Amino acid sequence: MNEYKKIIKSQRIRFIILRILRIIPNKTMVKIQYRIKMGIKLNLKNPKRYTEKIQWYKLYYHNPSMTKCVDKYEVRQYLESKGLEYILPKLYNVYERVEDIDEEELPEKFVLKTTNGSGTNIFCKNKEQFSLLKYKKKIKSWLNTDFYGLGREWAYKGVKPRIVIEELLEEKESEISGINDYKFLCFNGKVEYIVLDLDRYVEHKRNIYDKDWNYIDVETDCKKYGDRVEKPQELKKMIEIAEKLSKEFPAVRIDLYCVNNKIYFGEMTFYPWTGYVKFYPDKFDIELGKKFKGEKND
Repeated sequence: MNEYKKIIKSQRIRFIILRILRIIPNKTMVKIQYRIKMGIKLNLKNPKRYTEKIQWYKLYYHNPSMTKCVDKYEVRQYLESKGLEYILPKLYNVYERVEDIDEEELPEKFVLKTTNGSGTNIFCKNKEQFSLLKYKKKIKSWLNTDFYGLGREWAYKGVKPRIVIEELLEEKESEISGINDYKFLCFNGKVEYIVLDLDRYVEHKRNIYDKDWNYIDVETDCKKYGDRVEKPQELKKMIEIAEKLSKEFPAVRIDLYCVNNKIYFGEMTFYPWTGYVKFYPDKFDIELGKKFKGEKND
């Protein structure tokens, strides 16, 4: 999946190239990207693979709620409407421009994220060592990037670019490696699989489990950690939350954290890995595809 990143190492240049390619129709573009990144032809007429159905999802499933759910600020209202405001990390402030941020008013620790993209985060563990000037150019680039145009992910179309400052989640036991990230793959309101990302700050690893925390021997673009992770104490509650949030959609990934046995919301993702992830063994892509059922897509 990352071969093209090895060829074009600069994210900025990749974004520029993709912006230039905006003139290519969505259907043609996803076919091209899928072929380049997956190495096989995309079947949209009769998709079987999970990764194929995500491409179908981009092109043909347009639920207006999706745009609110991918917006890192507006999604807070969505959780409140579901009675889940208690799992939201503390919000310090929201800004429309980098210039609006008063560095002196920032908390001692925080995470800065933009509302219009995925992976656009800056983690600050010590404000004394943080320089907004250092990140100003990068943040402006994120705000000016049309993430819808990059992967043709419909849900990001029209998302208002803003800057959100939120509570930084930390655990003393994992201060260096980073907290565990539990990603619940939900289909029609039911959790089918759980993706666990761990050691994000050192050597990123990834495990996959079924909803009963049985280890699945599958690898993606990250190495497996292996069947050595204890089932989280709050797993049952996290599954309940994920299913409550996912009920409205044929497929969505709900990302949650469990820090000091307290559950926190991460994000909702309708196109995990932009639909360009290889599974080893390959048959897991087909297995996930069987779970992904919806209108004209089963």
